[in-house]
Parts: sequence; C-alpha cells; structure tokens
Amino acid sequence: MFRIGSGHDTHRLQDGRPLILGGVTIDHAKGLYGHSDADVVLHAITDALLGAAGIGDIGDMYPDTDEFYKGADSAIFLNGALERLRSGGWSPVNFDITIFAQEPKLGPLKAQIRERIAALVGLPIDAVNVKAKTGEKVGHIGRSEAIGCHAVVLIEKR
Repeated sequence: MFRIGSGHDTHRLQDGRPLILGGVTIDHAKGLYGHSDADVVLHAITDALLGAAGIGDIGDMYPDTDEFYKGADSAIFLNGALERLRSGGWSPVNFDITIFAQEPKLGPLKAQIRERIAALVGLPIDAVNVKAKTGEKVGHIGRSEAIGCHAVVLIEKR
C-alpha cells in the first residue's frame, strides 16, 4: 500500500538568527524566525510524512506554545514523525522538495541539503530531490522577507 503526503512551511527572515535549511547551516546575513530553529525544509518534510500517514501535522505533535521546543533542532521533529510512521508499519520511499528563496542563491547548496536530508531520513541520495526557486521578486519571498518550502513524500506500508 502506498500513500502520498504534501507539506508546506514559510518563515520570515530576521537579523540575528542562523539560517538553517534541510539541516544545513547556511552563511547568510539573516535567518528564519520561529519558535524552533525555523528550518522550513524539515518542517515541510515532517508535515508531508504526517499527512501521508494521516496522523496530523507538526503543530499537533510539536506546538509552538511548548517551551520545551524553543530553539529546538527541527531534526527532532522529523525523527519523531519517522518513529510514528515506522511504528505503524510505514516507511518513506522518496521525497521531492522545492525551496522558495530569493536569497541566498541555493543552487550551489542543493547537493549538500539533499545529502543531509537523505541521511536524516535514512534513504539513498537518489530517493531525495531538492529544487530551488526564487520568488521572481514578487511577494514576501521575492522581496527577500521570507523563505518557504513545499515537500511531497511517497510512503509505503511494509
């Protein structure tokens, strides 16, 4: 049995925060604002996994009102979602991820982000695809006010 899940997240950019995308710290003047480390890539992937399994969303599992998760590494959220899926007999098959950022330019970083995600989810590199798109200077992403991510996952029951 197979299921598809979709996840999306957007966070605004802010001075004085580290920029972390897909578990990779990126040298940039601004980082993403959020309760945790605000890694929109891992948040979108986590939501895609939870959605595919029909077990809620990241806000249900890790509410931003819980001080325990303040500043947390988003890999914690991803690992928790993977544990819940695996306990139900589900495993991820592949991911297709699109990151939306006017800046920094992510083309040179896609391979590093892809490798980190593959390691975090325990899949071969060819089962994880990472794309980067700009906002074409339109909207909050195009004005370099935010970064967003959309993730799609295929899971199977073993």
